[in-house]
Amino acid sequence: MLSFLIRRLLQTIPTVLAVVMLVFVLFSVVPGSIASSMSDDVDPQVELRLKQQLGLNDPVYVRFGKYMAKLATGDFGTSFRTREPVTSMIAKRAWPTLQLIFTAMAFSVLLGVPLGFIAALRPGGLVDSAAMILAVTGLSIAKFWLGLVIMYVFALKLGWLPSFGYGDGSLKYLLLPAVTLGVSPMALFARTTRAAVLEIMTADFVRTARSKGMSEVRVVKWHVMRNALVIILTTVGLQFGGLMGQAVVVEKLFSWPGIGSLLVDSVLQRDIPAVQGSILVVVLAFLAINLLVDLLYGVIDPRIRYA
Repeated sequence: MLSFLIRRLLQTIPTVLAVVMLVFVLFSVVPGSIASSMSDDVDPQVELRLKQQLGLNDPVYVRFGKYMAKLATGDFGTSFRTREPVTSMIAKRAWPTLQLIFTAMAFSVLLGVPLGFIAALRPGGLVDSAAMILAVTGLSIAKFWLGLVIMYVFALKLGWLPSFGYGDGSLKYLLLPAVTLGVSPMALFARTTRAAVLEIMTADFVRTARSKGMSEVRVVKWHVMRNALVIILTTVGLQFGGLMGQAVVVEKLFSWPGIGSLLVDSVLQRDIPAVQGSILVVVLAFLAINLLVDLLYGVIDPRIRYA
């Protein structure tokens, strides 16, 4: 286990370096600057002086070397816009994003997995048909449109929940953006769970267990459920990374003060250090979650061994 963990951590280094280099080079060649984003009519002398102060006149390789030297010490740089350390900016936005993503994931798993499981136990029935219609609908709806609809219904028309904002961070502010973000993965979990359970139900070891007189409840609990969880866990891990990216749209729509909204604002303002720091945090979170999923495989299925 320890050797596997060390090997996986070493494998993440090239991925992180590639992402850092790609983002840095991309924002180095894109036209425009931090000065031009402040106003359409900027005095050339002011823009030149600002670039000089920020070190933007240095060659790309010089700026990249300085950035990597700071990054090696855990310093993500200083925001061009606010002159605040990027680490501090991200730290303030991390908790709201974690709240949103984990609530959305809990909503999607707690509804999607049981729904897919029940549908697979009665294939072709009413629950199965309704679950698959719901799954296809959930995967097809755009998050931006869905967010506007539920905001209009539950906030503006019924007045049950706040329409946007973070407030005190309580569930009433969190519910609408979390549901908007969680509908698509919920639909995916329902379809994935149904497909996995249907496949396992026809496996030889399940037929053997039944032929030995094992009750259907025990067959489902000890054979079907455990084997299906490996596939479901893989999907959950991948969807965590997807939610990090999809949260950008939801956070902007509901004025949620997370890393996603910080990333969008930083891109529009050409605040390169904030953009680089935000993307790097998202990538690291995705890699960490997938590493955790790989380690959980052995807990769910003891037959899995790490070479």
